[in-house]
Amino acid sequence: MRLLIVDEDLARHDIYRAIFASPNAPVIGGNSIEFSLEDDGGSLGEMGNVECVYHRALTEAAAEVRRSIVAGQPFAIALIGSLQNDTIGAVSHALRDADDDLNLAFVVDEQDPTAVDLRNVAAPADKIYFLSGSYDADGIGQAVLRLGARWQADRELGDIRARLARQHVLLGEQAAELAANESRAVYLATHDPLTEAPNRVAFLRAVAERARQPGVFAVATVDLDRFKFINDTLGYVTGDEVLRQTCRRLEEVAPENSLIARLAGDEFGLLFETAGDEAAEMTCDRLVAGCHLAMRVLGHKVQTSVSAGVVVSHEREVHDPLDLMRKADLALNDAKRGGRNMARLFDARMDEGVRVRRAVQDGLSRAIERGELDVLFQPILANGSLQIVGFEALLRWYTDEFGPISPATFIPIAEESDLIHELGDWVLARSLEAVKTWPDHYVSINFSPRQFGRTNFVGHLMETVQRAGVDPRRLQIEITETALFDDVERAAETLYRLRQMGFRVALDDFGTGYSNLYNIRKFALDALKIDRSFTDGLAREPVSAAIVRSIAQLGQALNVEVIAEGVETEAQVALLTAAGASHFQGFLFAHPLRSEDARLLAGSGLVAEAQECGPVAIAPIILV
Repeated sequence: MRLLIVDEDLARHDIYRAIFASPNAPVIGGNSIEFSLEDDGGSLGEMGNVECVYHRALTEAAAEVRRSIVAGQPFAIALIGSLQNDTIGAVSHALRDADDDLNLAFVVDEQDPTAVDLRNVAAPADKIYFLSGSYDADGIGQAVLRLGARWQADRELGDIRARLARQHVLLGEQAAELAANESRAVYLATHDPLTEAPNRVAFLRAVAERARQPGVFAVATVDLDRFKFINDTLGYVTGDEVLRQTCRRLEEVAPENSLIARLAGDEFGLLFETAGDEAAEMTCDRLVAGCHLAMRVLGHKVQTSVSAGVVVSHEREVHDPLDLMRKADLALNDAKRGGRNMARLFDARMDEGVRVRRAVQDGLSRAIERGELDVLFQPILANGSLQIVGFEALLRWYTDEFGPISPATFIPIAEESDLIHELGDWVLARSLEAVKTWPDHYVSINFSPRQFGRTNFVGHLMETVQRAGVDPRRLQIEITETALFDDVERAAETLYRLRQMGFRVALDDFGTGYSNLYNIRKFALDALKIDRSFTDGLAREPVSAAIVRSIAQLGQALNVEVIAEGVETEAQVALLTAAGASHFQGFLFAHPLRSEDARLLAGSGLVAEAQECGPVAIAPIILV
């Protein structure tokens, strides 16, 4: 413990030296100073080493205190005696300015300090003491012992307070960090990290919040058209950038105060105020038009478009956010089936259509084991000789519950699930069984884009025909333009491999899709099939006649067959012949035939004999 002695009287310095130098005190001034001081079991000697520093002047003492603070060796107590021209207040202020924690003990001759001195004492008052009377070892020792213990306790308490203060600051920093992390976690939980737009969770929450308020509003779902093609051809990095730019574009063209969210993959959600059904549909039409543009993405020019479905939530209706989303998705699916790059307003009939589609899908999954499916065969004839060169396999479905169901109804449903692969394999197997009973005709089978897109499509076909013992040259693969132009390079390679192995290839429904004459040059084809809609319009629509002539001329230029479907009148035959069609197919010559009738017709090679066999006419029935 360090003591500061401040006294102008050097004789008193000697007294303090005698008191604190040794437990065996000398005799000073004829008085014996005792050191048997006790305080709660302690003694002066138990205070440990006591270091005393002496000064006569206040200024020097204050400077000493400051040096002690800098050195990290503060004084515990300042014993202050007589100082000329310095009041108690002046002394306390001077030393307090140097060290707030210093205990001041004024050793005064008077009985009590004056009131003026007390008023001028610097705070804190609990660290100022007055020792009056003679300079005896007992009084000084007891005072130092108690003040030293108090100073030590104050220091320990100060350390505790400092640690608590640091802990408080640390806890504050941790609380701030936790709050920031919580805020970040909430943000991540409600926002898409790629586009930084609100996600599905936030969107559903916003729809639920809006549904509790009065007024009419709309919920729309927006989907990028053919986004998988962008990812597959340009890579996922480019695809991600397309999503970011599309999100920004949606925010630009969306109505003011609307909410744009990324729901999943390439699907976005839109919540906006509207006046009604017509206004909501017009809003989505503008949205679709605004997103039909060419983007420059990482050095690539990417043409983008979107499809949208919208549902309007009217007042006095039950507003279930999930149900609104479901209805918007139904409208979106209808837009995609309608050709993409368009908007559709939800209609109650879409809900009924979903119910029917589910019933059809459930029934279709059990149709094979129930024996409800059949494959019919319609002849393909050469123009001029009318000789049968092949048959197209046509799948038919007959149910006890609904009766006959048109392929136009169940094939799209099968294409949306893995059922198309099971049905396709079943049709292929039945067709190969039939073709083996024919002299040398081929069978033409339609393959959906999903089948054509299978990784092992060519290998699977080759394995199947080899197992059936059929020459690949007797199988014609019919594929639509959609399947080819989704990935031109891959399609060209696949068709080339098919032709190399001997398979025939026909481009079905030619002219109804987005034909690209430049890309058609890359495809290895045997035939172009003119869609029945053009055949039907030959006699009454100049545009249809012009399209048929163009297709026929293209076929001649490419040196491939041109097969006209849906031929039903002699007038159509004459017009098709004039246009340059090389082959015919239609009810004028024969309806689709069961396998046995097709075998008889193939054996004779004459359509007239087939009529005597009683061809089976199956009128298409669409389930509604």
